[in-house]
Amino acid sequence: MKIQVLAPEVYNQIAAGEVIDRPYSVVKELVENAIDAGATQIAVEVEGGGKKLIRVTDNGGGIAKDDLANAYAAHATSKLRTAADLFGVTTLGFRGEALASVASVSKMNIVSRVQGEEAFSLACEGGVRGEILPAAGAGGTEVTVRELFFNTPARLKFLKSDQQEEGDVAGMMARFILSRPEIAFTFSANGKVKYRSFGDGLSAALAAVYGADILSHCYELNADKHGIRLHGYIGDRNYSKPNRTYQSLFVNGRYVVNQTVAAAFTNAYAAYLMKRQYPFYVVFLDVPPEIVDVNVHPNKADVRFADNQVIYGTVYSVVSSVLDGNSRALEYLVSTAPKQEQQPLEMALKPHTAPMPKQEARPSADTPPAMTFEEAKKELQFHIPVQTGKATVSPRGRDRAVFEVSAPTQKEIDVFEENKRALAEAEKKGQQRVDPASLAFKGELFRTYLIYECGDDAYIVDQHAAHERIIYDRLREKAEKREIVSQPMLVPFILTLNPAEFAFLVKQFPILAELGFEVEEFGSDAVKVSAVPADLMKMDLSAFFNEIMESYESLRAIKLADILKDKLASAACKAAVKGGETLTEEEVKSLLRRMNGDMGLKCPHGRPVAVHVGRGEFEKLFKRIV
Repeated sequence: MKIQVLAPEVYNQIAAGEVIDRPYSVVKELVENAIDAGATQIAVEVEGGGKKLIRVTDNGGGIAKDDLANAYAAHATSKLRTAADLFGVTTLGFRGEALASVASVSKMNIVSRVQGEEAFSLACEGGVRGEILPAAGAGGTEVTVRELFFNTPARLKFLKSDQQEEGDVAGMMARFILSRPEIAFTFSANGKVKYRSFGDGLSAALAAVYGADILSHCYELNADKHGIRLHGYIGDRNYSKPNRTYQSLFVNGRYVVNQTVAAAFTNAYAAYLMKRQYPFYVVFLDVPPEIVDVNVHPNKADVRFADNQVIYGTVYSVVSSVLDGNSRALEYLVSTAPKQEQQPLEMALKPHTAPMPKQEARPSADTPPAMTFEEAKKELQFHIPVQTGKATVSPRGRDRAVFEVSAPTQKEIDVFEENKRALAEAEKKGQQRVDPASLAFKGELFRTYLIYECGDDAYIVDQHAAHERIIYDRLREKAEKREIVSQPMLVPFILTLNPAEFAFLVKQFPILAELGFEVEEFGSDAVKVSAVPADLMKMDLSAFFNEIMESYESLRAIKLADILKDKLASAACKAAVKGGETLTEEEVKSLLRRMNGDMGLKCPHGRPVAVHVGRGEFEKLFKRIV
């Protein structure tokens, strides 16, 4: 087979698949170039989620006429000279691939002016360059990208909706505002300003992205340890978010997602956060360039540290010291939270709730425990099946019933058939129906369990589980028949979201409407809930939507309609009568009537609604029979 040398337009399109996969990555590369050019003002505009138009304008140093032609050339960069420079990269861009990659899959135009010179422009369509022409332009550079992926339809069809792409671009712009608080940014989408910062510091940048009240929930850090500087803002012990989109890490000014640092934060907060809640932080990690490798991936989304243990230990010790309120925190804190209250530092460092016992660094429920190589090998061997006769069993079988088979395969079949029969009998037994008229109410126990007598049988009903199942069945039936009745709210519920969450939830409005919610956009970063299913008027809307956003990362990849039904089960749980509440006689009768005598029901989470106790079991308790 003959080896071919690919044409530039071909290998640039291949490179674009790694560097430029969606509109947000185009914005990322162009804004990074503007920052590296020394810009103090950067404006970003997008239309159609960035598919139709992306324009980045800056007041940086500009590109001279003689260099303009090289801007579209592959591996052309002003930031590196030799391979040795890779070990001391301080700029955001350095690979020299971005502009060539973008130009190969779009209709691109650059207008640039160096101070003291005239402005010039150069267009490139699908990798084919035009001529350098005189142009009108202020100092700096304006890059316009139109019709992204116009010549690669296969890639174009895999882009998300305009709303989702816009949300991801907005998320990227939020990170730029936070990472470069000294630069004034303006981000507009379809003619509307979404973000605006004025380059007046990190606290102002935080307020521009998350709202002014965010500062009252944060500690401000400035710590130097082991030659590493950690500074920025972290949420206090009682402040958490439902997903990781509220976490921003900047290593030497570059936004990255790094597992070592993420694990340090997770473990530092482990004693204070509930399950499926995540810490909030916007932090900068400044390390010597020679101990960090930024050339890990073409999109520069992660970095590799020379010593992960030192990085982990530094971050963990600083953050846990502040959260625990020990004396070392005095070295790391710039100010205390909440900021509105003037109080001694010792008081500010105390948890807002009763202190919890400090736990050593340990993984959260979502993080597997760390292991040595030898421990990992043992764990792996522990799961390898071993053969005993004809059957395969796990070495961990000692924790449960395991049988060894040396007899013919028929014995295996008999055992499994026996199990199937036992399961079928258990299922049949669970489907117990009783004539409601034959049940005599005998009272309640612990204000939670209702006691009924029927001949020689007694039934103990969990009032919460029963009511929960009734509500859920009614909602599910109405949802399937599209008969859900919405109840308008006296005061609409407003839910503020970040750009990624906002784009995700807006896409689900039709499904929410089918379930009985009346939801609409409320500005550029919030939604308004004006009506809810009539059966769920008592539910906590904040908790309901928070549960949806807790699973944000996984929800993007699966069918939300099914998940929302599960969330409705949780909502039914919240709306149902609780254990500890005393029911009236009429409410007791109504509950039994709506159960329709089905004593084999289970609540949506799998707990039994009723327990059957025969007279013989009681008599055994009192030794009347043996």
